[in-house]
Amino acid sequence: MGLAGPASPVRDPMSPRSAYLTGINMTLWYLAHQRYPAPGEALMLIIAGSLRVEPGARDDYLSGCRETIEQARAAAGCLDFLLAADPLDPDRIHIFERWESPEQLAAFRGAGPSDAQTAAILDADVHRYLISSVEAA
Repeated sequence: MGLAGPASPVRDPMSPRSAYLTGINMTLWYLAHQRYPAPGEALMLIIAGSLRVEPGARDDYLSGCRETIEQARAAAGCLDFLLAADPLDPDRIHIFERWESPEQLAAFRGAGPSDAQTAAILDADVHRYLISSVEAA
């Protein structure tokens, strides 16, 4: 199960752009499947960053992600899941996910974003944060 996005034309798998998009897909898969906790250590996982899509395509991209957001929020271990438009940058989408464990994220994420969603992403700056404690602000 991957993030849903608008349909896009099929791309030449040997093009530099296709190689870059394959790299994004592999990076998102790696972020979902990586694990570093010490034995018995409580852990929370945050995935945060941003994506860039074609100018003018952001609203369609986000509306195509609605079902995936609903599925994520209903998934075991999901504490929060958000894709949101940047109020100042018309092609930027913010990502924020909070999961109880890497295993639960990996179970939800599966093979990563769909091909259509990956093709719509021009750039991604997404990171995985392993949190060992949380305090009230």
